[in-house]
Amino acid sequence: MGYIKWAFILTFWVLFASFLHYTLPQHDVARITDTEVRRIDPGENRWFWASADVGSDGTLPNRDVFFISTVRDNGRVMVYRNEDTGWGWPPYFKFDTSNLQAEAADLRSTSADPQWVVIKHYGWRNEFLTIFPNAISVRPVDGPDVRIIPWINIVILTTLAALFWAIYVRWRRFRIARIDPVLEDVEEGFDAVGDGIARRRSGFRRWLDSWKSK
Repeated sequence: MGYIKWAFILTFWVLFASFLHYTLPQHDVARITDTEVRRIDPGENRWFWASADVGSDGTLPNRDVFFISTVRDNGRVMVYRNEDTGWGWPPYFKFDTSNLQAEAADLRSTSADPQWVVIKHYGWRNEFLTIFPNAISVRPVDGPDVRIIPWINIVILTTLAALFWAIYVRWRRFRIARIDPVLEDVEEGFDAVGDGIARRRSGFRRWLDSWKSK
């Protein structure tokens, strides 16, 4: 039972950490090389695509999606999708997809004359599943070594840590005050029943021995 308990706890925290890593905003410094529109047919990876743009027909089997292609300072390529989140999850309330695409197109540059930008996004990039992080905003910066402090993530993670700690402390107090005494009473009751059964068995055995001696 101990292994099952720790396996369940480990699985819970791994899934929770993965959920936070996918949902919380991240920042990449890169230069934009291209912007384009592609016709997408969401399939098995539809969970990793946002809904259709707010105000459009969301019942169509396929739709046009904006993409932003970038190159980082280390030469690695990263491609972002640019979709509205609307009123859904994650709660970024993004309604300016077209405006963001225009801003990204205006910030395109070449390796000879780079214009570095900070792209705030959420999600993951996975070539096997064909999923892309969703760009939330783009802003120009002076260079690739700009320092970014994720204040939103710090506030959210600190709040979650304080919340989990408060729940743990209250649960521990409740367990000590209410659950542990009940368990102790139940254990004492089982011990008493066990002692009673042992005494009856001992008495019955003595009675049998007395008959054997006759």
